[in-house]
Amino acid sequence: MKNLLDQLRDRELIAQVSNEDELAQHLSSGVRTVYAGFDPTSDSLQIGNLVPLLGLRRFQLAGHRPVLLVGGATGMIGDPGGRDSERELKSAEEVRGNVAWIRQQASRFLDFDCGENAAIVVNNMDWTENLGVIEFLRDIGKHFSINAMISKESVRRRVEDDSTGISYTEFSYMILQSYDFVILNRRYGCTIQLGGSEQWGNITAGLDLIRRMEGKQAYAVTFPLVTRADGAKFGKSAGGAIWLDPEKTSPYSFYQFWRNCSDDDVIGYLKIFTFLDSTEIEGLRIAMEQDPGLRASQIKLAEELTRLVHGEEGLATAIRISNAMFTNAIGSLAENDLMQLALDGLPATRLGDREIMLTDLLVASGLAVTPRGEITLGQARKLIKSNAVSVNGEKIIDDSFVLNRENSLYGRFQIVQRGKRNHHLLVFD
Repeated sequence: MKNLLDQLRDRELIAQVSNEDELAQHLSSGVRTVYAGFDPTSDSLQIGNLVPLLGLRRFQLAGHRPVLLVGGATGMIGDPGGRDSERELKSAEEVRGNVAWIRQQASRFLDFDCGENAAIVVNNMDWTENLGVIEFLRDIGKHFSINAMISKESVRRRVEDDSTGISYTEFSYMILQSYDFVILNRRYGCTIQLGGSEQWGNITAGLDLIRRMEGKQAYAVTFPLVTRADGAKFGKSAGGAIWLDPEKTSPYSFYQFWRNCSDDDVIGYLKIFTFLDSTEIEGLRIAMEQDPGLRASQIKLAEELTRLVHGEEGLATAIRISNAMFTNAIGSLAENDLMQLALDGLPATRLGDREIMLTDLLVASGLAVTPRGEITLGQARKLIKSNAVSVNGEKIIDDSFVLNRENSLYGRFQIVQRGKRNHHLLVFD
């Protein structure tokens, strides 16, 4: 049996690790407490947060106790890591609201009722809110060397950038995060922190602070930054970030994001984001080489991640909508399915109570585009007459057809389709 660190490395989930041999022995000799922190910069986590979140789950499945820290205090400051400019500071009320949402959202991924390795959720505002400035400077700040702090990558890059620099507020983030590690070490015996590779400087500062204040050894494991093979930023779609909250990214769009990833990315994503074993992943890789058109790897990835984040019901809905769109069986969709498409699943026009000519919508939506790239009313009429346009799954050949509430699905929705893959949603509010 490979040790846990070797398993993580096989899945391409190790960027840096401190004292690896010693940590491997530490993990194999008892139940250890491990934590990862999530700052409430929004009211939902994104798919990039899945890497450390699932990292906690992997440690729990290996028999260790995960602590999920929500940064009610550090979220008020802003982490300079991975950024080229100062974060916009959020109000205390907004941060409190985000903390509540993230605590609820993230807790779905861990087991809170499994004995000695049951998960814990904490908020660092609990021990920071009443921390006095003199106590902070005398008892904690005295252990930090400015020279050492500036040498950390997350700080050094900002210090050397004359156009942005770094404020004392963000400069102090490292101290607050390090103090979190000390408190968790005292209260829960936490000895391991997980995080993204951009957090290495902050995490190792915490190791040093535990050694100085507590006289104890602690460890760090960081995960690599997930990238796309084409160099584009991971976790973004045409509509923006991919969120874990179904009210911000629908289960259908979430499913489609993973379903449409490239052949160059999919095997790496299966390793990083799923719990499939190496044998099954290798089988999917071989199947993709033999017949990439089947997209079996992408379908498996989409199913595993959508089930994990949105449950069986969310997965079933995503598959049902996907099949209906692919087969032009629009009329089979439930009203809730169409509401998902209205949220983020399709380009959409909201019309109020007005009606609109089909030809005009084809022009306004850009579907009436010619081979030369022009969008014209004549092309709209030509498409209709050539049997290339459907409304709610039905072919329309009348170029005087009017879209209104009366001929809508559920009195609200019209899905206009050109060819097999080009759709536009009309919503009567």
